[in-house]
Amino acid sequence: MREFLSAATAFPAVLFGAALAVVVFFWLLVLLGAADHHSFDGDLDTNLAGIGGVPVTVSVSVMVVVGWFTSLTGTVLLHRSGVTGLTRAALACGVLVAALLIGRVVLRVLVRCFRRSFPDEPPPSRQDFLGRVCTVRTGSVSADFGQAEVTADDGSTAIVQVRLLAPADATALAAGSAGLLYAYDAEGEFFWVSPYDRALDPGPPTPRPRTASRRTPRRTG
Repeated sequence: MREFLSAATAFPAVLFGAALAVVVFFWLLVLLGAADHHSFDGDLDTNLAGIGGVPVTVSVSVMVVVGWFTSLTGTVLLHRSGVTGLTRAALACGVLVAALLIGRVVLRVLVRCFRRSFPDEPPPSRQDFLGRVCTVRTGSVSADFGQAEVTADDGSTAIVQVRLLAPADATALAAGSAGLLYAYDAEGEFFWVSPYDRALDPGPPTPRPRTASRRTPRRTG
């Protein structure tokens, strides 16, 4: 126990020990709801460091824990070696550099494994609604007014702004009628819609039933 305390309070383990205390205190605040583990994600660009996709607090915590364990092990070995003077100071600096490098390597390996297990999914976009059939929810749709309900891939529904280009008939898209979203105006944040007849929708293709092949019986004579 005495050897552990002596190594933990010596350079360079003491530096990582102080950082570890801060990390533990931060995660206690997260557990109590007083802090968010995504608090520092907007302050650093983790993609440049090759650790994107993982919260900054998690990355720093992993590096601190690995660095503390590595520096503590190196400091114990230095104490047991009995080296003193400038040689000991140089070796202690080497332990500090090694702890930082090992922490970074371990972090990159863990992030790479995390990315393989949980690949990034593209965020939902309004462009996903293009080509979908919607249901008008307002009394009518004109060139400057209209709303419709559209269903996403996951089954959820959304109310979107729709516009009808130069409607020939004011009742072409009345409440409850179907429309086809064919274009999106990013500046106005609305969809261009056209009347759509659900009876023309063939629906999903049905698989063709397999028919048994007929064989011509051989004549025996």
